[in-house]
Amino acid sequence: MSVPMLSADPTADEARRAGLRRMRTVAFALLVLAAVVYAATLDRDGWLGFVNAGAEASMIGAIADWFAVTALFKHPLGLPIPHTALVPRRKDDLAQGLEQFVGENFLQEEVIRERIDAIGISGRVGAWLAVPANAERVVDEGSELLRIGLAKVRDDHIEALVTEALVPRLREEPLAPLAGGLLSEVLADDLHHGLVDLVLEELHGWLVANPDTVQDVLEERAPWWAPQGLNDMVTSRLHTEMVRWVAEIRSAPTHRARRALDSMLHQLAADLLEDPDTQARTERLKERVLDHPAVLNTATAIWQALRRALIASLDDPQGAVRERVLVEVRAGADRLQQDAALRARLDRMAADLAVFAVDRYGTEITAVISHTIGKWDGREAAKKIELHVGRDLQFIRINGTIVGGLVGVVIHALSLAVH
Repeated sequence: MSVPMLSADPTADEARRAGLRRMRTVAFALLVLAAVVYAATLDRDGWLGFVNAGAEASMIGAIADWFAVTALFKHPLGLPIPHTALVPRRKDDLAQGLEQFVGENFLQEEVIRERIDAIGISGRVGAWLAVPANAERVVDEGSELLRIGLAKVRDDHIEALVTEALVPRLREEPLAPLAGGLLSEVLADDLHHGLVDLVLEELHGWLVANPDTVQDVLEERAPWWAPQGLNDMVTSRLHTEMVRWVAEIRSAPTHRARRALDSMLHQLAADLLEDPDTQARTERLKERVLDHPAVLNTATAIWQALRRALIASLDDPQGAVRERVLVEVRAGADRLQQDAALRARLDRMAADLAVFAVDRYGTEITAVISHTIGKWDGREAAKKIELHVGRDLQFIRINGTIVGGLVGVVIHALSLAVH
């Protein structure tokens, strides 16, 4: 089924149509002029004989080229002459040929790589981003798009993501081997020592800064019958010992408490990987956590807080997010301009990506040509194509008229010379 062609720019089409009419008028006027001159100099000798021969040849050339140009798009004078109206009749064949031409001459790896190398994409991007106004525009546009995207994500979307995607996937995935493997890697690289040091530092600082709070907590556990003075002495002593004990652990990397913690963590990692009972308890704990309503509520609350913070920062022209992104964009632009190796690497990556896309989807890309043209109405397609190229084709008629006249004069001269 043929579909009508849509005009992307009616104003441009009207300008093309006017230009085509003007060139047709010029070509036809030359034909009429040749005919008038031919009639006026018919059966005349001398130099008028040369004019007559030139005019006759001009008419022949003009008519022949008119026929050739017209035959591309329709039947001349409406007569169904063979091999005319080529575009409407052979539209599909022309589409296939155009598809093959584009695929064979434009979507080749060598052509793509050569063109991308000549463009210098990364260098142009770096130079463009080096202009402060352009860098700010990128950040502004990106911030606006991100803000709109964040605003479009509703709470029910997050709830659906958690309940329909994350939770079922977590249920299917055994947690114990994953946790055991991760813990083993952490212990092997001693990454937990930094966390232990941080916890001890913070705990020691809190104990030193909050003796009254510690004593109040301890006094809540003291016997009701004990004298207050004795309770105060005991809680004060306990607080002092706690501060001293935490300080010792903090300052001694080989403290027995640290060794005990390391031993416990190594045993836990091994049990998570090998002990069926530990694995079963871990899975039961995972199921209880996933079934708890707080999981969904927490996920939603975290998303809401994150979205509010991001949107507020994006809406603020001096916000931390925008300022940081702008700094990174400018730094990236400077590096692109100064680092030739980086530019070459990025250009190779761009070429590799383009070649991959063409290798994988080139057939589908070129098939769009034949598929689209195949749906066009033949006569309307011919009119549209003629509208775009017809003005230039009229020069064929004009050239045929002029060249034909010159050839006619030469032939007439040779004829006289022979006789």
